[in-house]
Amino acid sequence: MKNKYIDLIEQAFELNQEEFTITDGNLNWFGIPLMDLIKQYGTPLRISYLPKIGENIQRARRMFNVAMAKVDYQADYHYCYCTKSSHFSFVMEEVLKHNVNIETSSAFDINILESLYESGHLDPHTFILCNGFKRPQYVENIQNLMRLGFKNVIPILDNKFELDLFQPDDNTQFNVGIRIAAEEEPKFDFYTSRLGIRYNDILPYYQEKIQNNPHVHLKLLHFFINTGIKDTAYYWNELNKAVNLYCELKKICPELDSLNIGGGFPIQAHLDFEYDYEYMSEEIVAQIKNTCSNNNIPEPHIFTEFGSYTVGESGAMLYSIVNQKQQNDRELWNMIDSSFMTTLPDTWAINQRYVLLAINNWDSEYERVHMGGLTCDSEDFYNAEAHSNAVFLPKNALNPEQFVGFFHMGAYQEALSGFGGIQHCLIPGPKVVVIDKDEEGEYVTKLFAKEQSYKSMLKILGY
Repeated sequence: MKNKYIDLIEQAFELNQEEFTITDGNLNWFGIPLMDLIKQYGTPLRISYLPKIGENIQRARRMFNVAMAKVDYQADYHYCYCTKSSHFSFVMEEVLKHNVNIETSSAFDINILESLYESGHLDPHTFILCNGFKRPQYVENIQNLMRLGFKNVIPILDNKFELDLFQPDDNTQFNVGIRIAAEEEPKFDFYTSRLGIRYNDILPYYQEKIQNNPHVHLKLLHFFINTGIKDTAYYWNELNKAVNLYCELKKICPELDSLNIGGGFPIQAHLDFEYDYEYMSEEIVAQIKNTCSNNNIPEPHIFTEFGSYTVGESGAMLYSIVNQKQQNDRELWNMIDSSFMTTLPDTWAINQRYVLLAINNWDSEYERVHMGGLTCDSEDFYNAEAHSNAVFLPKNALNPEQFVGFFHMGAYQEALSGFGGIQHCLIPGPKVVVIDKDEEGEYVTKLFAKEQSYKSMLKILGY
């Protein structure tokens, strides 16, 4: 009878052998023995595996370039990283090694870019797409970046009064983009996105505010789908509307030459995840090409904004099971040594699920469990996978000690829960370890941050 944890996983799923392998009942991640990391650093432990970032960047770039070659697409592809997914220096520096462009969301993003420029990591020819609602400090920082010599800074106008905030120097000329207020997915709470300018207002706005303005040139049209790039009638309809609007604008705006298809590729959030990246890339490129051809318009340069896709699959969070509680005849709780609400806030806020696997004891029998965090909040739990209404882990969680890992959670978690600040119920932030490869291809680990101390919390609270 196959009732071991390894049997359950192998029968139910096909593990990606490049990412997950098993040695003597223990899990390896990209060839890294996770039990060795736990012995060295302990838990809870947040890991960032930098080589995965470059792999995903190159994969997307390759797919779009192949798709363009298949239809003889006469323009370029530009990959952008959304800084809001993770602002950490080790992420930004790794991203910029691969000559990608940057999308920003707020004023402090620009300060980060200035620091990266001063340290030699950021090339001034990089495209900087400045999204988000523009407050005065954000506008000032954008203009400072232009004065530093960044020629490809493109503020993307989110509303009709935003352009008036920019005070160009004498004879200064700069490019802008316009964000379309796309329709939200039918099940969303609102019909139209609060972000961007309405479809029907964009052409009149261009003619009134930009067409005869000697300082400003419309370079880019941007549309963003909150749910990302998916093979749905909703997505294709919104893409078609955006490309047709681009064609209309291009007829009266010769400077316009770029289309930003915001909303990124999904990442693997569960073990039976399936997504045809090649098909989606080819279909996007083909539809843009066909629509432009039908309108006798040259096809635009394509910009994509990938945040979660860039950095998400590079992250892992490791916990130990510190106790097991039988609460009634059906509910068995494995208690972790941290909090889901503070270390994986998406699991609490939007019911996000991640790849969850045991780190050790793969040769033990399995059992159905709920997982609980340390806070005294009833919402601090994880009890179902995206593909199942249950969590299964090896039995005997305390003898021997059991460790678990949540994988592909490298985007947004620190930004949402906070890093180094006050955590719910004062549960300390975990250690952070960064893993890279040296020139010989050997793994190198570096402790980026220690576990949060009580002294740092008390200082923040004024004690």
